[in-house]
Amino acid sequence: MKRTSLTITLTTMETNKIENKQNDATPRPFAQTFFHGTKADLKIGDFIEIGINSNYGQKNKAKYIYLTATLDAAIWGAELALGDARERIYLVEPTGSIEDDPNLTDKKFPGNPTMSYRSKDPFKIVGEITIWQGHSQEQVATMKGGVAKLKEQGIEAIED
Repeated sequence: MKRTSLTITLTTMETNKIENKQNDATPRPFAQTFFHGTKADLKIGDFIEIGINSNYGQKNKAKYIYLTATLDAAIWGAELALGDARERIYLVEPTGSIEDDPNLTDKKFPGNPTMSYRSKDPFKIVGEITIWQGHSQEQVATMKGGVAKLKEQGIEAIED
């Protein structure tokens, strides 16, 4: 997969403005992009909400919904979701607060390099990534094998 980079240079004044006003509602030229990987067939404008059967583990009613700021983590979400439906990656906007995903952060990846988060507030679907490169069949099989091994040990993929 070809990767591109973008460098943005800010003046000291612009940096100070951003650092001092991170929590205000001032529009910014770039908004944080969040992704949600799944096998659910949803449409732009739909909301992903808690209380629906999860795509993971025991398929219990979800107490949290998950999103990530990295495409790779969203791809894993789509590839590991249960079921035979098509894998999908949606662009989502949180409608409320989000927190670090404790299933990954500091348990498996200290510092949250996967940029994975969860919320009890809905995510609005604002787009779908329709062209993306998944992991190799060997990588997916290895990951699914690891998840199955954890399940045998009584450890669920998602711990609320």
